[in-house]
Amino acid sequence: MIVFEKATELNQFLAREREKGKTVGFVPTMGALHNGHISLINKARNENSMVVASVFVNPTQFNNAEDLKKYPRTIEADKALLEENGCDVLFFPSVEEIYPEKDNTVFDLGGLDTLMEGKFRPGHFNGVAMVVKRLFQIVQPEHAYFGEKDFQQLAIIRYMVSSEKLPVNIISCPTLRESSGLAMSSRNMRLTKEEKVEAAAIYRALLEAKENAKTLQPHEVKEIFEQSISQNSAFKFEYFEIVDSENLLPVKEWNPQRKATGCVAVWIRDVRLIDNLLIFP
Repeated sequence: MIVFEKATELNQFLAREREKGKTVGFVPTMGALHNGHISLINKARNENSMVVASVFVNPTQFNNAEDLKKYPRTIEADKALLEENGCDVLFFPSVEEIYPEKDNTVFDLGGLDTLMEGKFRPGHFNGVAMVVKRLFQIVQPEHAYFGEKDFQQLAIIRYMVSSEKLPVNIISCPTLRESSGLAMSSRNMRLTKEEKVEAAAIYRALLEAKENAKTLQPHEVKEIFEQSISQNSAFKFEYFEIVDSENLLPVKEWNPQRKATGCVAVWIRDVRLIDNLLIFP
């Protein structure tokens, strides 16, 4: 695996590889890698001549300075894991390399950034769009791979790519879970063993919501879910929304022609966890 820290060097290297007819699959990450990330690497490896991953903790998407400071950084372990799993190139840039000048771009994200996460993390998705567009400009991949755990982020990246007319195909990959059902996340590193056991209740509540959706209306499903999570003393409940799987608008009644996804955010101590599940049909 080749490691690049400079954008121009990576860009030139990839240009030479493309002249040989190679295609590039790109997996952008913030590091602290786990098997969920590796599933993206595996899919990219199966569908492209070359796999490029990036590790960059993007400051523009953190509206909480303490959260940025505490975000786990495990670059040596990340490098070893990527190499073991067939990643060809790692891009590991500094903040100055990604943002040589202050970037004041404000994206029109079609209102997708004002819902759910957007209500609690103002500016977060603008920062995500900013870094993803910059990384796409540097790597110029044919395909880019994102996990479905960050459901709203995935929808926003698709929207940004379409509106900015970027020549990259966005490919979504299923959420990987621990044996308990807890969605794999870099933030899980900050949970104690006991907290991980508690956190598995989030997935169980989502499964219950999926079952309830067979007989109850969305507002009833939502009410039961919120009660279930709020009664758990380990959690500080933030939101649960049942949204149209494509446009993220709240679902008031079931439509057999439209999929609906339940999206949740809760805190355990000072660790914020998100998850989602297709609950209808």
